[in-house]
Amino acid sequence: MDKICKSFPLEIGGTQQVLFDITFDVMPGEFVSIMGPSGSGKSTCMNIIGALDSATCGTYKLYGKDISTMTPDELAVVRNDYIGFVFQNFNLLPKRNILDNVMLPLMYMGKPMAERISRAREMLKLVGLSGFETYLPTQLSGGMKQRVAIARALAGDPKLILADEPTGALDSKMGNEILQFFKKLNKDLGITIVMITHEFDIAQYSDRLIHIYDGRITYDGKIPKHESDLMPKHRGRK
Repeated sequence: MDKICKSFPLEIGGTQQVLFDITFDVMPGEFVSIMGPSGSGKSTCMNIIGALDSATCGTYKLYGKDISTMTPDELAVVRNDYIGFVFQNFNLLPKRNILDNVMLPLMYMGKPMAERISRAREMLKLVGLSGFETYLPTQLSGGMKQRVAIARALAGDPKLILADEPTGALDSKMGNEILQFFKKLNKDLGITIVMITHEFDIAQYSDRLIHIYDGRITYDGKIPKHESDLMPKHRGRK
């Protein structure tokens, strides 16, 4: 990302700018947290990273492709080819079994059925859910649902996992298990992970932290010892 800004139109006229000159790079194999309070702009930043929205100004390149100039159809192809999404509320299809849920991105990619089934079973085994293929999401615990969501995100062999508050719907024990699993994916498989969070404790599972406040980056580096180190000396400065 290079000097990314984002503005939204207001019903009363004019616009409201929510991101200001956001500039950072994520290297292949990194585990990065983007942290900030509600209203800080981190979700807007996430949507741009995930090719779900476009910037008002600035340049964003994903593996050499300039996302800022793409059409909606081109963005959809990029999302399928490069990004696996893990959401706070799992976003599983409640009336489809676990195997079908994991196969979903492979269907959109046009993979043949035999390949879909084989890959989905492989990913369920990776997240420790072999034997649960015929279960419905309603039959699983929250932690198991998030593991299914991770398996689905991995099914298309993405270069980047984008995790939006992945432990927000889980208790602390299940949340810790999911975060440990992310670390394992990152270390053992070299998968690049960008995780969105508003909690400093959660961000500490990553190797690098980018803090956004009032639409600006206030910190970018290794995890500091104290959360207070994330803010500039003059808190209200823009």
